[in-house]
Amino acid sequence: MNSQKVAIITAASRGIGAGCARELFSRGYRVSLIARNKSVFELASELGGIATQGSIANPQDLQQLVETTLLNFGRVDAVVNSFGDPPRPDLLSISDEMWIENFQMLFLSVVRMARLVTPPMQQQGGGAIVNISACDSQEPGLGTPFSGTLRAAMEGFTKLYAKRYKADRIRMISVAPFFVADSMEELEGWNVPIDLMFGRPATYAEFAKTVAFLISDDAQFITGTTLKVDEARSAAI
Repeated sequence: MNSQKVAIITAASRGIGAGCARELFSRGYRVSLIARNKSVFELASELGGIATQGSIANPQDLQQLVETTLLNFGRVDAVVNSFGDPPRPDLLSISDEMWIENFQMLFLSVVRMARLVTPPMQQQGGGAIVNISACDSQEPGLGTPFSGTLRAAMEGFTKLYAKRYKADRIRMISVAPFFVADSMEELEGWNVPIDLMFGRPATYAEFAKTVAFLISDDAQFITGTTLKVDEARSAAI
């Protein structure tokens, strides 16, 4: 079996997902990507990896992703569960259908991915899963109702999974950023504070280094927690 490490990255056609794919590739990982946009194939080709066009809210697409990864690479060492930005509607205007759609995207996709990759990780002797959360997951804001509810549930699952599978040396961590973008223009429509530490958000490449660290053996004792990458914005200690 090929011993080169393999990482699955979701929502990988752009943004945080693409940044993580590039960073892990630079660290020697073979990458398997999924996104709804067909441009994910271009990035996979650039990085010498493979891609699946599909939605992480669709369990069949996730199963195809993992099966294709194992067929091509023979292993899964790491997963980055990245997501597109959920919509920002007024609280009671959210329909049942919209709640269910975003629940599938932000929570069930993490659970389903865990079901699929845990057996091969157990056979390999370990692995790491990093879930991209948001800094308002534990401090809900009316402007981002899905993060304050569904990502909070995702972080609860992160703790439970880590407890259940630590004996298998499989780690799960959530990482909760503030703003991440390569330009201020990307954040149009967001309430961006004027006192950012460096006068700008973290870039995708910069944030990806944190994710890569959490996946690496240097972080082998970190599991079941949420790391805030938020310039001390949250009130929680």
